[in-house]
Amino acid sequence: MRKIVVTSWVSLDGFTAGPEGEMDWIHRYYDEEMGAYESALVRGGDTLLLGRVTYDSFAGSWPTVPSNPDIPEAERAYAKVLNAMRKVLISRSVTEPSWEHTDVLTDIRREEIEALKAEPGRDIIVYGSASVVGRLQDLGLVDEYHVIIYPVLLTGGKALFGGVTRPGDLTFVEAVTMASGAVRLVYRRS
Repeated sequence: MRKIVVTSWVSLDGFTAGPEGEMDWIHRYYDEEMGAYESALVRGGDTLLLGRVTYDSFAGSWPTVPSNPDIPEAERAYAKVLNAMRKVLISRSVTEPSWEHTDVLTDIRREEIEALKAEPGRDIIVYGSASVVGRLQDLGLVDEYHVIIYPVLLTGGKALFGGVTRPGDLTFVEAVTMASGAVRLVYRRS
């Protein structure tokens, strides 16, 4: 059975986006080490599971990256992998997805996600998408969390686990301190 792996960027005070939805603070700490982690993560998967806001952001930028000579080769290679991956978009409003290899689900239903996990293949990666993560957690479907804590305080905004209603015990796997000051914590469902 494939795993659902959630990767989320979070401020030290627990927010994935600031009070106005801003996420520019992430780019201040993005470096080669973070790029290597992201590349390894997507190589371990073959499917992206995304909410509409994250999907719109990704679909609005990654498809054009491979053909842009002004972008570093490592980022272009990463974009090629993302573009080739199957995407599963959770959205009630999008009926015609703009990014190739995208399937649309109108809601998160246990049976559909379990069927997705039962398909042959590699991990299912969830980037951001806090509302999707909350629903998956509430259904007991998240297998692994990669939480990257950035050395920044936002004092408000969108909480990483703000929508979660089901408690869950996790098992610590590893902690990696990056040169940028960010810390990546990995937990598995107990």
